[in-house]
This record gives sequence, structure tokens and C-alpha cells, in this order.
Amino acid sequence: MADTYLLVHGAWHTGAEFEAVADAIRAAGCTVHCPTLAGNRPGDDRATTGLADAIDSLVHFIEDNELFDITLVGHSYAGMVISGVADRLTERLRRIVYVNAFVPLDGECLKDLVPPHHAALFDAMAAANGNALMLPFEVWRESFINDADLALARSSYAQLNPQPYRTFTEAISLSRPLAALPLGKSYLNCQQDTAMPHSLPWHPRLSERLGLFRLVECPGSHETLFSAPQRLAQAIIEAGRD
Repeated sequence: MADTYLLVHGAWHTGAEFEAVADAIRAAGCTVHCPTLAGNRPGDDRATTGLADAIDSLVHFIEDNELFDITLVGHSYAGMVISGVADRLTERLRRIVYVNAFVPLDGECLKDLVPPHHAALFDAMAAANGNALMLPFEVWRESFINDADLALARSSYAQLNPQPYRTFTEAISLSRPLAALPLGKSYLNCQQDTAMPHSLPWHPRLSERLGLFRLVECPGSHETLFSAPQRLAQAIIEAGRD
């Protein structure tokens, strides 16, 4: 039976932006799904949708599609989402893979895990935009996709959608630490990712919360899914293998 990967997008994205990576993983003989979380779908209420809604939407996708033995992959904000799903559907998962993603403790929200100046920027943007966030292009260009030329930076930015701020401010509820989950865990670190400052890094600051885990690293920015999708796909396969 082919390995099954579930690729979960980060903030401002939909599942469609993961399709180039998914196609490269499919070419290796795997089954890959790229759902879009509640809060990032057309017509979703950006003012009220929260983290619990996003987690519920992924739980329902897995159950409705009768998926088992899944390698569950979360990018960035989706680390919060896959953590909640792994806590609830542990028996359906083979491994969880965090791609430059947040790894929460019980009772934490995403806003707790970013630098204070990021939190202040988010607060100001949400207050001015009906409790939704949209990244300024300058931040996207320099901090998120710093390994791409200007044309790719602009075309990828055009695919983004407003992010409900409650997905960043709503605390997660976990029944046990992620390190205690009886399944495989991996952390994939793209080395030129500056979406989080290197003084407050993704790895090892957040990755070590997984307890026993596999580390895979590759060159690339936070948005390697746009700038080098085949490279990211290969790294995800390495992170997801037995």
C-alpha cells in the first residue's frame, strides 16, 4: 500500500499552494492530500474563525475520507493544527512532521511563540482589518521568501488570503505533551528561514519539545514550497520515512 501524506498549509495559504510539492511526492508513489483549513476557505468568516475550528476541520477531513496510517505534515501555523489533531486522532497517524512549524505546549497560542514585535504588529493589523491579518509585501519578500526573485515573490504573494487572527490568539488544549504521543515525530528545518529571527529560532527552540524526533534540514526560506517545491518534497519524504 502506498504511503499516505496529508500536507497542511500555513497561515495565509490554502491547500492549493502545496500542490507542486504534493505532485513531487506523488511521483515517488505516495498518496497525498492537501486540504484547506477552516478560516482560509472562500467565504469563511475571518473575524470569528479560531484555532479550534481549524483543528476540527482537519479532524473531519481525515474522518470523512477514512484515512489511516497517515504521515501528517504541518507547515508554520499548521504546527498548531496538527498538534491538536495528533492529540485527538493518534491512532490514525504513523508520523507527524513539522516544517518550520510551531510546536505548542498545552494552553499556548501561536502569539505566545513569536517575538514581542511580531505580536504587536499582528495586534495592530487585526485591529485595523476586522480581526484578520494580511502580511505586508515587504515582510513577505524579505522574511518569508528571501530565496526567490522578485517575480516569484510577487506571484506567490498574490495567492495569499487574509488570516483569521483568532487562529493565532486562541490557546490549544492538549491532553498530554506532544513528546508523550506514541508515534514518530520529525522536524524539517529550512535553513534560510527568517520568518522567525535566528535569535529565536524554529530549531532547536521548538523542535526539542517533540522529545525523541528525527531532524531533517535543507536549504531554503520559509516558503520553499514556492521557491523549490521538489527539494521540499524530497525533504518531506526523508522526514516521513520509517
